[in-house]
Amino acid sequence: MNPPRFRRPDPMQRPIQPAVEAGDEVEDRWEGGRGEERGDGREEEDRRPVSPSSEWPAPWVQLKYFTFHPAVYPRMIAATSPNIAPGSLVTVYDRNGECFGSGFFNGRARVPLRVVHHGSVPVGEEWFPEALARSVGLRREVLKLDATTEAWRAVSSDGDSLSGLTIDRYGDVLMAEVHSLGIWQRLPGWMPQLHELAGTKRQIIRVDPDIARIEGIRMVAPDSAAPRTVRIRENGVRYEVNFEEGHKTGFFCDQRDNRKKLTEFTAGRRVLDLCCYTGGFALSAKLPGGAAEVTAVDLDEKAIAQAKHNANLNQCRGIDWVHSDAFSWNRTMIKNGAKWDVIVLDPPKLVHSRDEEMDDGRRRYEDLNGLSLQLLEPGGIFVTCSCSGLLGMEEFERIVIKAGHRNRRRLQILDRTGAGADHPVMSNCLESRYLKVIWARVL
Repeated sequence: MNPPRFRRPDPMQRPIQPAVEAGDEVEDRWEGGRGEERGDGREEEDRRPVSPSSEWPAPWVQLKYFTFHPAVYPRMIAATSPNIAPGSLVTVYDRNGECFGSGFFNGRARVPLRVVHHGSVPVGEEWFPEALARSVGLRREVLKLDATTEAWRAVSSDGDSLSGLTIDRYGDVLMAEVHSLGIWQRLPGWMPQLHELAGTKRQIIRVDPDIARIEGIRMVAPDSAAPRTVRIRENGVRYEVNFEEGHKTGFFCDQRDNRKKLTEFTAGRRVLDLCCYTGGFALSAKLPGGAAEVTAVDLDEKAIAQAKHNANLNQCRGIDWVHSDAFSWNRTMIKNGAKWDVIVLDPPKLVHSRDEEMDDGRRRYEDLNGLSLQLLEPGGIFVTCSCSGLLGMEEFERIVIKAGHRNRRRLQILDRTGAGADHPVMSNCLESRYLKVIWARVL
């Protein structure tokens, strides 16, 4: 049987959605028939929401269940005011008829209501410039990211209470991904403020065609003046971000802190970077990390070409770039008896939904981790990642441990990390903590 093969997902072929949108777990949590229990012992399902009031200013949406989650699915909605224009900012009422917040409503969307503010007083359009300023201010004034990198996430969707909007800042370019009609309608008016806040001049705005169809977004012709590439610096390493051929927003700035952390383990060692994409971990290991040798493997031929270009930007030699499928390449290296001191495994998302494909995704994670562990010297460092939002850290760790034990390897777990602080997670949307990284010494 041929080993499974995969490529990193092409954003023009697969819907690009925040982690929360992939999870029917939200529906399962609030749609299963049980709500929060009342003090008198009865449950929400035993009570119907109060009838809407004629005094509620339109447009409004009433919830069927109590939930602080920003993504509200159709069966979680009790009632709406008539004739709400798609993308409207609406007042949200809870099942008891109390004002609960504000959000964007689009009746045709898979997620018809995206709550952006929770509170007893609804907000208007003037709230959004304040939210954008808070988002960029976190990165520049609190985290002070400009001191170490020219690439950071300026707006992180639900993590910044701006559900449906993701913006990465690369040098003087803002790269925006839109998943909501309400955001799409307002973004042109927000961009001048965002450029002023982020110190940028140019922009790219993308909407996946499937998202556009679901949300009812009318696609426009690409801006001919939009930049094709931009060069950035991160922790002393130079990269070129290719917006036309790169995945997602072109560069995985969520791994920035992990790339820096890797350098603590690589001095004078042989390093293997599996699923290397455009060479972030490989270049970090070789340049600031001082690795003796680096081998970097990826199935995407264009990614390997970009990685080589990034190496040339840094006048970096000594990295063996390999265009190959990680599964089959690992098996060949095992037969050859090859070993490395440090291995980084950062595959693309392998779990996309909660159907039968989820079990297949788990098996692929276990298979790939098991093969990679066989290439590690005793006492070597293993850094393994998962960007599947539907796979929690505890479950991912169990999969990795199982893969190790089946190959008679014990893992001395040193740390568990995730995305950088510019990818914040709101307490009411923990599913957006999608990136999981396990650091282990393998015995």
